[in-house]
Amino acid sequence: MTEKLTKSYNPQEIESKWYEKWVAGDYFSADNQSDKEAFTIVLPPPNVTGALHMGHALTDTIQDILVRWKRMSGYNALWLPGTDHAGIATQMVVERQLAKENTSRQELGRSAFIERVWKWKEEFGDRISMQQQRLGASLDWSRERFTMDEGLSKAVKEVFIRLYEQGLIYQDDRLVNWDPKGQTVLSDLEVEQEEEDGFLWHIAYPVVDSEEKIIVATTRPETLVGDTAVAIHPDDPRYKHLHGKKVALPLTDRIIPIITDPEAADMNFGSGAVKITPAHDFNDFATGKRNQLGFIQVIGLDAKMNENAPEAYQGLDRYEARKRILLDLKKQGLFVKEEPYRLAPGRSQRSGEIIEPLSIGKQWFVRMTPLAKPAIKAVKEKDIKFIPENWEKTYFHWMENIQDWCISRQLWWGHRIPAWHCAECEKVTVSRTTPSNCKYCKSEQIVQDEDVLDTWFSSALWPFSTLGWPEKTADLKTFYPTSVMETGFDIIFFWVARMIVMGIHFMEEIPFKTVYFHAMVRDQNGKKMSKSYGNVIDPLHIIDGVDPKELSKEDQKIYALLLKDFPDGLKAQGADALRLTLAIYAAAGRDIKLNIKRVEGYKAFMNKLWNAARFVLINLEDFVPSSFQPEKEVLSPADKWILTRLKKVADHTIQALEEYRFNEAAQKLYEFVWHELCDWYLELTKPLLYNTEIDFPGSRKSTQATLVFVLDQTLRLLHPIIPFITEEIWNVLPRPNTNEPALCVATYPKAALIPEYTQEENQVSIINDIISGVRNVRGESNISMSKRLPKVFLVTDNKQTQIDLQAVVGYVRNLGKIDQVEIIDTNFNRPEKAATTVRSEVEIVIPLVGLVDIKAERARIQKEIAKAKKDIEHFDRKLKNPSFMKRAPAIVIQKNQQKREKTVLVIEKLEEALSRL
Repeated sequence: MTEKLTKSYNPQEIESKWYEKWVAGDYFSADNQSDKEAFTIVLPPPNVTGALHMGHALTDTIQDILVRWKRMSGYNALWLPGTDHAGIATQMVVERQLAKENTSRQELGRSAFIERVWKWKEEFGDRISMQQQRLGASLDWSRERFTMDEGLSKAVKEVFIRLYEQGLIYQDDRLVNWDPKGQTVLSDLEVEQEEEDGFLWHIAYPVVDSEEKIIVATTRPETLVGDTAVAIHPDDPRYKHLHGKKVALPLTDRIIPIITDPEAADMNFGSGAVKITPAHDFNDFATGKRNQLGFIQVIGLDAKMNENAPEAYQGLDRYEARKRILLDLKKQGLFVKEEPYRLAPGRSQRSGEIIEPLSIGKQWFVRMTPLAKPAIKAVKEKDIKFIPENWEKTYFHWMENIQDWCISRQLWWGHRIPAWHCAECEKVTVSRTTPSNCKYCKSEQIVQDEDVLDTWFSSALWPFSTLGWPEKTADLKTFYPTSVMETGFDIIFFWVARMIVMGIHFMEEIPFKTVYFHAMVRDQNGKKMSKSYGNVIDPLHIIDGVDPKELSKEDQKIYALLLKDFPDGLKAQGADALRLTLAIYAAAGRDIKLNIKRVEGYKAFMNKLWNAARFVLINLEDFVPSSFQPEKEVLSPADKWILTRLKKVADHTIQALEEYRFNEAAQKLYEFVWHELCDWYLELTKPLLYNTEIDFPGSRKSTQATLVFVLDQTLRLLHPIIPFITEEIWNVLPRPNTNEPALCVATYPKAALIPEYTQEENQVSIINDIISGVRNVRGESNISMSKRLPKVFLVTDNKQTQIDLQAVVGYVRNLGKIDQVEIIDTNFNRPEKAATTVRSEVEIVIPLVGLVDIKAERARIQKEIAKAKKDIEHFDRKLKNPSFMKRAPAIVIQKNQQKREKTVLVIEKLEEALSRL
């Protein structure tokens, strides 16, 4: 067999070729006619404006692990890709382009603007899909969808009309969140609130026909001129005499009532009196409705004071008006005081602008309470399982207190609402096709609603609209309900809850069986990644490397933390190293503190695997591939040991994947490859591969067959996590002719089909411990690793251990570089000056005459004794702890007791050795 792997592992060369081969081979396509059990994931659609970030890298890695594993395990696996049209974000991007061209969407007109957005989408909309491919995402690109494509647009329209016909969509004029920058309504979920420093201003309102003034406090004095009442608690003794009275509204010529409202005023907070501005505050809106107050809107859609404000403030920006109003209050002696105050103003998630509660006319709403009930039931009855389970509480709290959903947006880019308003009878015609006249009065004076639907409205249909609904397609029949929804916990309300609601309502079946919430990826200090913090990490910069000199000044600010740790730039680590890092970090419910230096560490793992494969291939020159039949092979104890360890790691990996413990699956495979396969088994094979004389059965041919089988199975186990390097190695590994054209569609290992040899596992595990002990003595006693030891005694009274040692003593001589090994019981005549250590209850005695400094050896043994005594203290703390003894399972307590007893014996043997020295 001629070696076909390059000397050095180069991830860029490998990764650039394999994705193209996978796609060309059509390996990621699912079959809607297959009789295999379906496994479906619909990709959470990233914004079409977006670029790959670490959150995407995590979610794509986790989903790809699941899909590749299921595909290899014989499922008809579909991972359906797509992007979201991202109404606000996309419109803002294109409007910025137009501004650079000294024009605007208003100048273009709606039709031309929409054409311009589609043109932008065709030019830039595939960017994130290409980046997903760089990460290795095995998506079925033949089924890629876009929330504005023809099929999904049809589904959106059908859902709107059916909900309207069922009385679940309606229009109402109420206060909404208005984004002055984006010029659109936002739902509560699109408004972010973070605490920041502000002020609370106390203002005196003169009581009419009295010298008295009532004090109110506000964080928004600019809304004062829109007040229509002051509220007090009916039981507040301070204000009993003011019931039914009125106040003169400062800076205006209006008189407003003092009302009693126990829901609006808290007599234990502040002055107990509160100003009521129904047109600019959600709580005040409800108070205004209860008390039939006036609604005076003094701030317009442009966030400037409008014609309803006093003339002196009209046309001023709301914050400039605030300054002027405070100044005028001071002049009139009505300003009481200003004090620092922590507040959390609502900001648009997209534009970052502070939202303004406004009434802008009738908006479209979905009645959520009746829709939420079956969605709550589905999660309570575990038809849909949440992982981690604790997110159920968050889901239930929101769903059980759900508010109606405002779905209309004042944008041009999006799904236009299929409703036509009649100019004559003022009724609304909702239709699947464009009507020529009003449904009610037959007037031709009808015009389509200007608004579009909330982007999340179309996203809520994603699990079934992407499969062809409302048509009864083969895809829908085969792949719905989907298997897993993997996403971030931060969009439980935005998306997960709404998908459950819509899926159950329209499909009469849950949209997915499991929801796995991944953690948030933070920087190495646990801080949220943000461009403003300068701690963003671009996954492609990790995969391909980054040269600081090639970054723009803006990007240098964004990646400041990365460049601080890597001032000379970051070398290419490859997609596999990044994926392995994220997988090992991905413990359910735990945020990820990503340290790039860890990625470098896992790149070293790729090098280790690569070099191990090269070692195997170099030793297969005379190997003839055939199906591996262990029962017909003359296997060495080392061969049997590695097969047993392979079986156990396969079993553990599969169980971990089934339970969504991706970190455990990745960690166990990492440890198996690095420590057992590379550090031990490859060393143990050398005597047989090199025909070195050794005292146990086995053959070069059988060891070659075992090497190939173990490496093949290991690559299969690793492939879902690190697909590129495993595919490259697997394809040069000699195998019998099979119908497996690529590793990505090869069969995933089944632990039950891998043989197990318990006796040989024990034998070689003891040998590994003994060799470690011998090497430890060499290191601490300053005996060169290349210097041969004349003789070593392995001391034990356990007859079975003696038999096991005798079976594999050749390994000890070979790996330990020992001329003679004697297995003996404890009553032998011990050499006076010898090093002693204990491993696996076997005392290793190494005569030191002519080898070491006896004083240094005493120090080494004393160090071992001290460590063992610390272990005793650790066990004692546990076993004397009432809480541990009460809560720990009996088997755990028993294991701790047994470990303590063994450690006591180790100390005794070491102290005996010390006394002999």
